[in-house]
Amino acid sequence: MTTVYCLIDDLVKELFPVPLRLRGFPPKLTDSEAITMEVVGEWLGHHKDTEIWKYFTRHWRHLFPDIPSRSAFVKQAANLWHVKQRLQIRIVQMMHADNADIHLIDGFPIDVVVRTRAPQSRIFKAEAGYGYCASKDKKFYGFQGHLLVEARGIPVGFTLTAANVDERDAAYDMLETISGLLLGDKGYIRPEFKTDCQELGIDLQTPLRKNMQDDRPKTF
Repeated sequence: MTTVYCLIDDLVKELFPVPLRLRGFPPKLTDSEAITMEVVGEWLGHHKDTEIWKYFTRHWRHLFPDIPSRSAFVKQAANLWHVKQRLQIRIVQMMHADNADIHLIDGFPIDVVVRTRAPQSRIFKAEAGYGYCASKDKKFYGFQGHLLVEARGIPVGFTLTAANVDERDAAYDMLETISGLLLGDKGYIRPEFKTDCQELGIDLQTPLRKNMQDDRPKTF
């Protein structure tokens, strides 16, 4: 936990030399502490903000004496989304995951509500959509996450779209910083997309559909 905090605090000071808040009083719980709580809490299996807040309040008050109320902690953590995004990019660079030779890309469903209840639901009414996950043979309502990792499994890029957005269109948001071999499933088959990848120095390879001829050697 101390190691994580020191890394995050050093990077926050490096990436944001100017104070993040120019007006008002800074929170007693520092931003580095809040992000450390999120990172460590998530790694320990606490996947909700409330769970993370309860865990640190009960067990780690001696290290984080200025933990605020649950609502204040959740608000502070949510407002740091841009900081966490910059931190993730910087750590990827430190681990040389962005210039690795092999990357993998895939999309996955994120349900908002049960599909049959979607017409009555007001949750993310303007943002969510209806989608279909071929690998799970599942129709769903919500969002689709799109994840790019390198061969060691280190996340390099992530984007979130409505469920009805084509994953090939979403992939463009993550490909500008990589090159080399990119592995995807059949959902990424599209001649124009493959051509665009080639122009970026990316060799996109996917399984082929049954009606497509595969000229690649069997060893591949």
